Amino acid sequence: MGGTMLKRLFKNEAGMTLIEIMVVVAIIAGITGLIAVNVIGRKEKANIDLTKTQISNVMNALDQYKLDNHAYPSTEQGLDALVEQPSTGRVPENYPEDGYLKKVPKDGWGTEFGYASPGTHGNKVEIWSGGPDGEEGTEDDINSWDDEDKEE
Repeated sequence: MGGTMLKRLFKNEAGMTLIEIMVVVAIIAGITGLIAVNVIGRKEKANIDLTKTQISNVMNALDQYKLDNHAYPSTEQGLDALVEQPSTGRVPENYPEDGYLKKVPKDGWGTEFGYASPGTHGNKVEIWSGGPDGEEGTEDDINSWDDEDKEE
């Protein structure tokens, strides 16, 4: 008798209605959207923080280069002068055997940094990244001169 009653109970159930399925799909889509926005926002912040850290590390290497050689690498020598001793321009005399960096880092989006010596914003050297959009000269650029006082 218990089995027959159970069959009758489930026989009348046809499954979920279309409205119920749509409600569940809408809830899942909303949750997925919230997660995606949070993850994408955090990744962008992580890339910005990484880029700022890379700029700081390169600036430290440039300062060490200057301490050893009494001048920064020229714009033409570029940041590669921190990895391999330049053979053109003002050749440094006190260059360490393994350089100042293992390799020139890239920004958080995999793009090479810009470098100028002397800088154009009142600093002796300047490093910059085009930021998230990769375009220099836009509002999302990250650089070495916005967070530091200009050198005298």
